[in-house]
Amino acid sequence: MNIDWKLLLLAVGLALVFEGMPYFLFAEKMPGVLRQLSAMKPRSLRFMGMTAMAVGLFLVWFMTRHAVLP
Repeated sequence: MNIDWKLLLLAVGLALVFEGMPYFLFAEKMPGVLRQLSAMKPRSLRFMGMTAMAVGLFLVWFMTRHAVLP
């Protein structure tokens, strides 16, 4: 299996951009959001994480199967 390191680093970089956006755009509101998240039950957090992973996995699958990639 050959790993396309350029594509992998591109994906990691894009993930970091999306992860950092809320902290940059909504810096004043993020402490409250983080307090709300810390008050949530672990089951709810796991469900949110699982849902995000499922959507991400679907997007990766869809784009690799149905989109024209260079």
